[in-house]
Amino acid sequence: MYGDSVVFSFFLIFTGASLLATLSLYFRQPILIAYILLGGLLGPYGLSWVSDTALLEDVSHVGIMFLLFLIGLDMQPTHLLSMLKKGSWVAIISSFIFASTGYAGAWLFGFSHIDCLLIGAATMFSSTIIGIKLLPTTVLHHKQTGELVVGLLLLQDLIAIVLLILVTATADLESNASGIIVSLLALPLLVGLSLLMVRWVLLPLITRFDRFHEYIFLLAIGWCLACAAAASTVGLSAEIGAFIGGVSLASSPISQYIAINLKPIRDFFLVLFFFSVGAGFNINIIGSIWLPTLLMSVLVMLVKPATFGWLVKPMCRKSDTRWEVGFRLGQTSEFSILLAALAWSTGLISEAAAMLIQATAIVTFITSSYLVVWFFKSPIAIKDHLRHD
Repeated sequence: MYGDSVVFSFFLIFTGASLLATLSLYFRQPILIAYILLGGLLGPYGLSWVSDTALLEDVSHVGIMFLLFLIGLDMQPTHLLSMLKKGSWVAIISSFIFASTGYAGAWLFGFSHIDCLLIGAATMFSSTIIGIKLLPTTVLHHKQTGELVVGLLLLQDLIAIVLLILVTATADLESNASGIIVSLLALPLLVGLSLLMVRWVLLPLITRFDRFHEYIFLLAIGWCLACAAAASTVGLSAEIGAFIGGVSLASSPISQYIAINLKPIRDFFLVLFFFSVGAGFNINIIGSIWLPTLLMSVLVMLVKPATFGWLVKPMCRKSDTRWEVGFRLGQTSEFSILLAALAWSTGLISEAAAMLIQATAIVTFITSSYLVVWFFKSPIAIKDHLRHD
């Protein structure tokens, strides 16, 4: 009966999230872990107090759209080109190493070729949310550690966007032979139209009415959702459309103002997204995936710090900084969870493979976060001398 009311479901989710978030802060954990655990507790495989997880999952994808929109807003063309020149080879080589590691680990446990490919692909990325939230703004953002972490995360986000497009196109291809062609043609068309709309419509409106902050706020939300809807219409995912909308606005002088004001909305929907991840995790198959999860988590936690520490050596002479960058990026990503959910919903991978990706993400989120807050500077560091905002 609890799951019949959306209002009561929201009450349970946000009240429970606030309580578990308090415990997470006491134990120096990223708050998103609390949301995932709460989903497992209240969802259909737990107490079943929130049963309409399909509705919540649909709503929560709006949070992912805003997340990608905000990531796009940070990708100013000049900064993006600079990062591509300096770090693209690191992102490409490391992604190949991580994908190969994930594929090999999944192959050892008898997963199908497609499952292994998607598991390997999900292993490529590190968590933007954890990487940014555990990075002290005033201490590291403008130093080499912060520059490397943020730059590599942005490059990984670009690779993740491309991969999401490919997965969406592949799903369309199975039902429509022209699906992948339509997607490939639609992408540059959507990018071009977005840039033209921003230049000739949005920027003049922003310039004329920039004194009215409420108007700028509404215009930004409308633009994000319009791009998402346009992408869905032409066969791309709504998340890809939101990302394109953010990139098209990145060169605007008001982009950072928009980013700051949309973060509370993004965080609201992200609570629902991570709750739905936990609620959708089928604990009944833990017995069949616990060993692959353990192996994949260990591989990620060992291979990622070592790989990044080796690859960034030409850009960073200090070994301490290289290892810190590696450990800060030593987990899988929310993009891994999104990729698993998308691939499973379209029938590309098995439920066991999707659950393995999600379980590995949860384990590495928790473990890598503990390592960062114990040994490196962060806003929630265990030791007082390492705690910096």
